[in-house]
Amino acid sequence: MTVARTPTPWSTPTQWFQDFGRAPRILGLDVARGLAILGMAGAHIGESEPFDPFEPSTWGDLVNGRSSILFAVLAGVSIALMTGRSAGPDPARLPSIRLQLVGRGAVIFLIGLALELLNTPIAVILTLYGLLYVAVIPFLRWQPWKLLLTAALLALAGPALLALLAVLALHPSGPGIGLVLYGSYPITVWLAFVFGGMALGRLHVEKLETAAGALATGLGLMVVGYGLGLVGALAGLGGPEDGSGAGTGWSSGWSTYPDAVADGDPLGAVLGGVFGVEAHSGGTAEILGSGGFALVVIALCLLLSRPLRWVLLPLAALGSMPLTAYSAHVLSTALIGGPGGFFTSNEFWAATAIMLLLATSLWSIFLGRGPLERLVGRAATAMASPGTSAPPSASTPRLDA
Repeated sequence: MTVARTPTPWSTPTQWFQDFGRAPRILGLDVARGLAILGMAGAHIGESEPFDPFEPSTWGDLVNGRSSILFAVLAGVSIALMTGRSAGPDPARLPSIRLQLVGRGAVIFLIGLALELLNTPIAVILTLYGLLYVAVIPFLRWQPWKLLLTAALLALAGPALLALLAVLALHPSGPGIGLVLYGSYPITVWLAFVFGGMALGRLHVEKLETAAGALATGLGLMVVGYGLGLVGALAGLGGPEDGSGAGTGWSSGWSTYPDAVADGDPLGAVLGGVFGVEAHSGGTAEILGSGGFALVVIALCLLLSRPLRWVLLPLAALGSMPLTAYSAHVLSTALIGGPGGFFTSNEFWAATAIMLLLATSLWSIFLGRGPLERLVGRAATAMASPGTSAPPSASTPRLDA
């Protein structure tokens, strides 16, 4: 595994324009990550009508749900690249890599908690993002086919099983359950996206053939997933009204438990888990369709980043510091909306996009790596270092996203 050098500012803006995003960094992934950040901002503060493919004014609705899924798939790609690229992690360095992932995940989790303390209605993804860095540790040496098989099993069986479990357990609640099972980002569902991204990262993602394969695969998944969702919609399946999230399921003991389960409609819940295609429904249809959409976006970014490099540099700069940009977006929303307040505005979304593109480009040119990315990188290195005062040696791998 290649040891990454500590990123430093470019000596001149001209050098930045010439060298930023060159190998070993993959410009197309930064571009896709930048799109994910702007898309999540739009999902949070933008205004749009329900998507109609024949009405361009509704196309802004595409950012809802799909942007965070794109972010999760890219997280898996980043983890694969940080832990050995196509070769996988060196067994001798695996303990150090695991510790770095723990340190990285812990700091990202804490950043997410800090953003949640701002008390905006935004469902902050960073707490889950931090957990995912730890959750993937046992699977770092898995071959791509194992990762893809596990992702497929989670996508096909996970939503239905979770929906059935919720009914049988009478819709339990609690901080842990809300965080990892039935919140906005159930970890069992989102691991499917991360495993898929890890497999892509292990398959020489920098090659054009891989990008072309991802494009074809993504299109196929979109047809299957959104086709499944369409069938469910025509049959009246896939919504909360089918029992996938309706009712409290309250029971006063074993004597009333069968009636409480029946009221929860187990079959409807399972069908909702399969055919759910709406944003954040966590249904199999959404996982396949929107996961395929994410693959298509990543593939197009990889294919277009070479001929359109100069045009895409600001978007890539934004994508090179996603934690900083995402946090700045949530903070600006909290400051303008006020404590407990919230608003939606396409004008503010556009202003946010322009300011993020400008600020991250200037920061990248004159200061190099993003501030929160520096913090997370230092935490990862400190976690794996044998001593707190000694700098990392050349044999200690750095996990620089």
